[in-house]
Amino acid sequence: MMQQKYDYLIVGAGLFGAVFAHEAVTRGKTCLVIDRRGHIGGNIHCEEVEGIQVHCYGAHIFHTSDKEVWDYAGRFVTFNHFVNSPVAIYKDELYNLPFNMNTFSKLWGVRTPAQAQEKIQEQIAELDIGEPQNLEEQALKLVGRDVYEKLVKGYTEKQWGRDCRELPAFIIKRLPLRFTFDNNYFSDPYQGIPTEGYDVLAERLLEGSDVRLRTDYFEFIKEHPSIAHKTVFTGMIDEFFGFRLGHLEYRTVSFETEVLDCSNWQGNAVVNYTEREVPYTRIIEHKHFGFGRQPKTVISREYPAEWTPGMEPYYPVNNEKNQALYEAYRRLAEERTDVIFGGRLGSYRYYDMDKVIRAALDAVREELG
Repeated sequence: MMQQKYDYLIVGAGLFGAVFAHEAVTRGKTCLVIDRRGHIGGNIHCEEVEGIQVHCYGAHIFHTSDKEVWDYAGRFVTFNHFVNSPVAIYKDELYNLPFNMNTFSKLWGVRTPAQAQEKIQEQIAELDIGEPQNLEEQALKLVGRDVYEKLVKGYTEKQWGRDCRELPAFIIKRLPLRFTFDNNYFSDPYQGIPTEGYDVLAERLLEGSDVRLRTDYFEFIKEHPSIAHKTVFTGMIDEFFGFRLGHLEYRTVSFETEVLDCSNWQGNAVVNYTEREVPYTRIIEHKHFGFGRQPKTVISREYPAEWTPGMEPYYPVNNEKNQALYEAYRRLAEERTDVIFGGRLGSYRYYDMDKVIRAALDAVREELG
């Protein structure tokens, strides 16, 4: 039986929990961090295979416009100069992403921004769509038929497991079109990947905290109900309340990873497969995140799926029904002054890594000043 009373029990050793723990410890607080998985770092966790940092839960590219967050992360790790420039394969055609002048030139043979804009507007006008009634109509109204059919439709249907005509229009509010020859997927000024891997970032953030892995919160708290003065919970908010108002929906991803006996398999870190008939959404070749020169390579095929209990939830399904249910859970959470909810699952929102760090820093400042 654990006797020590901590200031904070932090449930989840991902970025939110690790940043909160670090900031609390530097303010003289004691923290116990628990995670039901066998590793720290949450979904940013990496494993070294053949000398390559393998992103176990999908590609994680740190990018931000928030200089404070960039400088904060840079206190713990050194970032390389990786820039995300994915490509997309549709049948036997290869296109640069995001949608830019390289993409439009390949599609239509255009050379100037004016030619590309004219082509897109021409296609949009031909379709003559009024108020979009579904995601397909919304996307067609934004980018025209060619970009939609070849680069949006199949990929989106695989991501959501539904026909685009069955998905609500609001899922895609915009589809950025760049009329420059720029393959940098993100527009943030700060971008890179930790040279030593993301687990080193998590390890350094958790220094000074006690950490227990393979520990289920719900079982643990039954045995140690008074272990801490306060709890920071980064798990599923609906599970915390025993699903009493119903289940929130999540999407999940599974990976098929293999080591290949060649030094360079696809020549890029991220290659999207935009045909519906290809079962995976993309293939990650991990060594390219670190400009690796190892003799072998490691690739991961990514398969999205509906989440069911027992699977790892990745991101929320932010439609009106789920948002209304989350708001009801959030009202319950506000009554629990002994618990701080955070992270993707505790806040039921899709967070990039920089936004998770920002949210954790803000939560600590609100809690401890």
